[in-house]
Amino acid sequence: MDSAAAAGYVERPLRPGVADLLKLLGPFPGRAATAARVALICALTVWVTSAYGTPEAALSAYIVFFMIRPDRTTSFVTGVALLVLVSIVIGLVLAVAIVVVDYPPLRVAAMALLSASLLFVTSASKLRPVGAIVAMIVGFALDQLGRVPVGELATRALLYAWLFVAIPAGMSVAVSLVCAPSPRRLASRELAERLRLAARGLREPAATRDALDAALRKGNAEIGSWLKMSALEGTSLRADVVALQRAAVSSVMLLAAVDLACGEASAHLPASFVEPIATALEEMARMLDAGGYPVDIELTLPSSAPLTPLARAVADTLHDTITRFAEPTVESEAAHDAPSQPAPPAPHAGFFAADAFTNLDHVRYALKTTVAAMFCYLLYSQLDWPGIHTCFITVYVVSLGSTAETVEKLALRIAGCIAGALAGTAAIVFLMPALTSIGELMAVVAIGAGLSAWVAFGSPRIAYAGFQIAFAFFLCVIQGAEPAFDLTIARDRTIGILIGNVVVYLVFTRVWPVSIAARVEQALAALREQWARLASPGYAGTRRADVVAALARGRALREDVALMHYEPSWVRPGPQWLTAHHRELAGLAALEAPMLLLVERRPAAPTIEGWLQRLAAVAHGQTTRVDATTTTHRPAPDVTDPPSAALQSLGDARLDEFELAASADAAKE
Repeated sequence: MDSAAAAGYVERPLRPGVADLLKLLGPFPGRAATAARVALICALTVWVTSAYGTPEAALSAYIVFFMIRPDRTTSFVTGVALLVLVSIVIGLVLAVAIVVVDYPPLRVAAMALLSASLLFVTSASKLRPVGAIVAMIVGFALDQLGRVPVGELATRALLYAWLFVAIPAGMSVAVSLVCAPSPRRLASRELAERLRLAARGLREPAATRDALDAALRKGNAEIGSWLKMSALEGTSLRADVVALQRAAVSSVMLLAAVDLACGEASAHLPASFVEPIATALEEMARMLDAGGYPVDIELTLPSSAPLTPLARAVADTLHDTITRFAEPTVESEAAHDAPSQPAPPAPHAGFFAADAFTNLDHVRYALKTTVAAMFCYLLYSQLDWPGIHTCFITVYVVSLGSTAETVEKLALRIAGCIAGALAGTAAIVFLMPALTSIGELMAVVAIGAGLSAWVAFGSPRIAYAGFQIAFAFFLCVIQGAEPAFDLTIARDRTIGILIGNVVVYLVFTRVWPVSIAARVEQALAALREQWARLASPGYAGTRRADVVAALARGRALREDVALMHYEPSWVRPGPQWLTAHHRELAGLAALEAPMLLLVERRPAAPTIEGWLQRLAAVAHGQTTRVDATTTTHRPAPDVTDPPSAALQSLGDARLDEFELAASADAAKE
């Protein structure tokens, strides 16, 4: 990455254009299989709900989208956990219903209290992925109980509420166990894709820059989760899990070295190096595809003496990482000369978040969502317009924690709702009158679910649109236990979805709006500290794994800062704050490759600490011109190790570019 490109890293357009959206809709390994699995489960859910005549079959089909995960084990655990949780909650609702069912004011108060309580737990615990759905089910069950005050009918309504989740959960568990890939398979496939991408990057640098950048900063959290699940289900031995975790870290190191070779002219490798390295990477990828992992890899390269120092650093990193791909990392010998620093303590890993009972944002999220939901409930109740009851359901589906996320997702929600409603209306007009059996309805549902899942289980930037497409489409075409084509139902349900979206937007942008600025400040301070700690000679932690985590944290921070532009003007910080954080994060993005390769070669605390200090000064406008004699002291290059000296010079050059850019910006202002 050249300096100018690095300086503008976070200045790219925040809102994707048409070409960007088309790229996000492109295929990738596993996307089609996941979409097909979702389509099958939704179709089977409709078949079972039709056979038993359970109400709200459309919502049962929609819940499938919250249960499916890429691998079979996580899908199984999610389905079973949600079923157990809903069973407990339905028992709670039954106990409450005995007291409040015949008294509307008490019933509404119970709905509000239970909703707020469950949403607080959702925000402050690991229940977040499904907690809002559970709160919605509780509120919806109490609402339906108010319509059937007779004891036997009320009991039947609670049974239907349980089946509302039990049917899709059962279908999800059954289909996932049969059709979904194992977590070990997914982890191996992801590692193989990284190795193939590294090989293509060496051979075709210009064509793989964007893909390299995205893969480099993706992190290993998902792979780590898959490997843990593979140990849980017994498809991987403990030794295999450890080896593949090391391989995941090594794969990021390979991508970082290749990315530097692609972006810096002085780091390019000649064909005599590229071909044997790329061939070895492709062979390692085939081993992973076959279910194993590479060990004892032999890689013979020409002498690196004719290479430039920067290219030598790249070649050394590639050779060392390939030959020790799944083996423990040997720390620099210099580490033995300094006192050891213990690794930082592991983060809080209990059911509740560390700030669950100290952060008022959890309480405010619960109250805001409950207020929005109860407003919608009272709205359609007072208007005597039950057809728009989907506004009440929509509030729970679309509520998010921060104002920026709420505003950013609003356009996706509305676009998805309109697209799903149009598709559903077209199906009602052109297809439904010709359908005569539940099997034909299942086929229509499978097509709509598959297309929605293609969007929902793709890029996170457009996933919300896929969820909304499915939500609107199901509510239009699934009107009962048999094919139906009542356009009034489709109209009312679509209006309800739009009302729910608007209410959530108004509440979350004007009542206790939550900016993500505080989260950015805390994460940025932690990231600076993490890089400085990783470069210290006495660090005794898992250095490579923590470097990979720092790369992923930097990417998440840049996305958060970009997201802040969606916050209303009365919520987000001022332009100076945004400019300073844009600059610092762009600088960190440019320095990641030099820092990563430098800490691989030797402890580099003075150099990296100096870079971080210079970058903070530039970001906050404290440096307005480049002058090597007056700016922050730069440690002298290590003449005994030319590759390390070249990496240090590269980092200095990139910082000089940022100082020039900052000076130009200050002059314009």
